[in-house]
Amino acid sequence: MRDVGTLLEALPYIREFHGKTVVIKYGGAAMEDPELREEFARDVVLLKYVGLNPIVVHGGGPEITAYMERLGLPVEFVGGLRVSDAETVEVAKMVLVGKVNKEIVTRLNRHGQPAVGLCGDDGSLFRVARRAGPDGEDIGFVGAIERVSADVLEHVASDYIPVIASVGSDREGNSYNINAGQATVAQVQEALPALTGGMRPKLAACVEAIQGGANSAHIIDGRIAHTLLLELFTDAGIGTKISAGT
Repeated sequence: MRDVGTLLEALPYIREFHGKTVVIKYGGAAMEDPELREEFARDVVLLKYVGLNPIVVHGGGPEITAYMERLGLPVEFVGGLRVSDAETVEVAKMVLVGKVNKEIVTRLNRHGQPAVGLCGDDGSLFRVARRAGPDGEDIGFVGAIERVSADVLEHVASDYIPVIASVGSDREGNSYNINAGQATVAQVQEALPALTGGMRPKLAACVEAIQGGANSAHIIDGRIAHTLLLELFTDAGIGTKISAGT
C-alpha cells in the first residue's frame, strides 16, 4: 500500500505539470556513476511518458578535465567557472557535443523515448556573449546566454527529448563554453557574494532562469537516485527550491 500512496501523492503534481516544459541541467557527480546515469535516463523518460516536456541541458566538466589533462593543457577555475582559452573551448566542444551528448541521447533512446542531440549552434539555438569572472576577471571564452530560440526548442520538444550541450557562439561565430530548503531570488542574490566554488554559478544560473521567466528553479543532489522524481512529484521534495516570491 505504501507504493499506492506514493502514486496518489504524485497525482496532483503530474496533473499540475502536464504539458509543461521542465528544463533539467545535468552534470557533475550524477554523470560519473554508471548506475546513476541509467536511473537519470529512466526518470527523464518517465517525465515524457506522464505528459511533461523535459529538456536536458548538460555539461561534462569531469570529462573535459580528463581530456585536457591527457593533452597536457592547463586546468583552471575562477569562482567555479572554467577559465577557457581557444584550446580549452575546442576540447570542451569535442567532448560535450561529440561524446557526452551522444551518450545521453543513446541512453534515453534505449529506455523508450526518442531523443535528439543539439548544441547552441544548432538552429542558432543560443546566442552568447563573453562574460567575466565573478570579480571581473578575464576568464577567456566563457559565455553568458543572451538569447534562446524558444521556437526551435518547442518544436523539437513536442515530439522528442532535446538534449543540449552547453556550448554556443556569439554574433561573430566565436565558440564559448557556457558554465552552468526554499529560497527567494532576493535571498540568493544577497548570499551570492559570500559563496565560492561551483555552487556560486549554479545559484546565479537559478536567479537568471527565474528572471528570464521560469516559475521556479530547483537544485537537487544528483548523487542520489531518483531525486528528480522526488523533487517534482512528492510533497516534501528533496532539494532546494528557489522561487520569485518575497
